[in-house]
Amino acid sequence: MNEIIETILSKETFAVVGASTNTDKFGYKVWRTLREHGKTAYAVNPNATEIDSETIYSTLADLPTVPDVVVSVVPPTATETLPAQMSAQSIGYLWIQPGAESAKAVADAEVAGIKTVFGGACIMVELRRG
Repeated sequence: MNEIIETILSKETFAVVGASTNTDKFGYKVWRTLREHGKTAYAVNPNATEIDSETIYSTLADLPTVPDVVVSVVPPTATETLPAQMSAQSIGYLWIQPGAESAKAVADAEVAGIKTVFGGACIMVELRRG
């Protein structure tokens, strides 16, 4: 396991951008898996209001606290909006799930000093390994 993955998995507070109310979708599964591993996981999705009786927030800026890590489970074009939002809140870690990857998002995150996991690593798999 690489150093950034280890560091991210040691963090406590996550925002799952693209969290879904549909239990069959990865946005739900990632959010649920983080919680099952004792993490604080906030759901972010402007198209829903509640997930398992928990509030879903429209944007990262709406969260009640600044997360340590943002996990992207959205299309690549939406992932590309995250580095600027994260930089504005000084969020230092971004995990881009398979299918959400964008070279532009990775490059923008690097310029902003955001440490990023991308290229096929799944946070659910890594949590289970850890």
